[in-house]
Amino acid sequence: MKSIVNQLPLDIARQIHPDRQKNEAGYWAVRDQLLQQYRGQWIGFADGKVIASGTSPVTVFHAAEATGLHPFFICVGREGWWTPNCRGE
Repeated sequence: MKSIVNQLPLDIARQIHPDRQKNEAGYWAVRDQLLQQYRGQWIGFADGKVIASGTSPVTVFHAAEATGLHPFFICVGREGWWTPNCRGE
């Protein structure tokens, strides 16, 4: 999968913290290992591990961001497109 950051307009991509880019790369390196446990869930991923997870993207986002680790935020197994299933509906 292509880096999400690399798909952004250059002026936006430049604003992404380098740690967030590192965490995205880390996610893709272990994504297949996360599928069984986290498929269909939103996660915050930082420093090589899941730091928040759940079905509510807002709750997971706030919990992950509160760590200050510049986490990568995604719905596991639903990468590349938005779906209501990631919200538990």
